[in-house]
Amino acid sequence: MVLTALVAGASRGQASAWTTLVRRYRPLVSAICRNFGIMGVDADDVAGTVWLRLVANVTAIRDPEALPGWIVTTTRRECLQLLRDRTRQVARETEEMADILAPGPDSRLLVDERRDALREAIDGLSGRDQQLLSLLFADPPIPYAEISVRLGMPIGAIGPTRQRCLARVRKSPGIAALLVNECHVNRRLDEAS
Repeated sequence: MVLTALVAGASRGQASAWTTLVRRYRPLVSAICRNFGIMGVDADDVAGTVWLRLVANVTAIRDPEALPGWIVTTTRRECLQLLRDRTRQVARETEEMADILAPGPDSRLLVDERRDALREAIDGLSGRDQQLLSLLFADPPIPYAEISVRLGMPIGAIGPTRQRCLARVRKSPGIAALLVNECHVNRRLDEAS
């Protein structure tokens, strides 16, 4: 359907026109959100706000062919607003976190939690992956040539295989939760300084 007809139909409240517009431009809104590092529920919130703004303003659109530009501009503004709001919220929370971040009686529990999550993640790997990581993180370090001989793996395959192993470790539920939590804490610390 031609964009002019879609915008005209949407301004008259035609559900099919709205559905087509949203379906056509949803990937554009999602891509802009990703460019701003906004994903998940936050990206859904931005998209919802963009569509609400379009509902409120569709009758004021004089040039329907300019709609993609309007969507880009509106999505960028909403992304920036979300990031500004996040910064303000983090600044308030940073003051509250000062006491939380100081080593306290629960710091040992956190160390234990991290260790247990890592053990669980590594236990979920194949035996070969466990062996590779064990050799790669040995103290003192083992040269790649020796790892290659021990595992019967070409030297050039060690690095890429290590990356895939570590990616699987990061995706394990316990590690993923810790990484998200630590990312939020680090971001808050960076923004506070």
